[in-house]
Amino acid sequence: MAAAVEIVSFGYLHDEPPAAHLTIDLREHFRDPHVSPELRYMTAHDEPVRMAVLSTPGVAALALATAAAVEAYASGPSWGLIRIADGCAGGRHRAPVFAHALAELLRDAGHQVTVHHRDLDKDVVQR
Repeated sequence: MAAAVEIVSFGYLHDEPPAAHLTIDLREHFRDPHVSPELRYMTAHDEPVRMAVLSTPGVAALALATAAAVEAYASGPSWGLIRIADGCAGGRHRAPVFAHALAELLRDAGHQVTVHHRDLDKDVVQR
């Protein structure tokens, strides 16, 4: 059954996670492009960042697993918007790339998907 899905990418270092039915934390298990000086000031809009995130082992599998979780929510007896939040440290690299990959999977499955990047355009967090 098709559902309306809202995906919000965010950075934990900027604020609390947004309210969601499912929150995906990308911080500890997936390499942060921020650690590479050549990628640090780029964002998910840049191809090198997208390639770095999407080629990280486990990212594609997590996107598929998250899409399966959305299917489970959508098959439930209640109707309503399904909210997914995915976060990384600063919200500029891993989270927005993951959000777009998940959105593509969900759209291909027939869901109506909106994507919002809460922190993508914020300054790089100096750490």
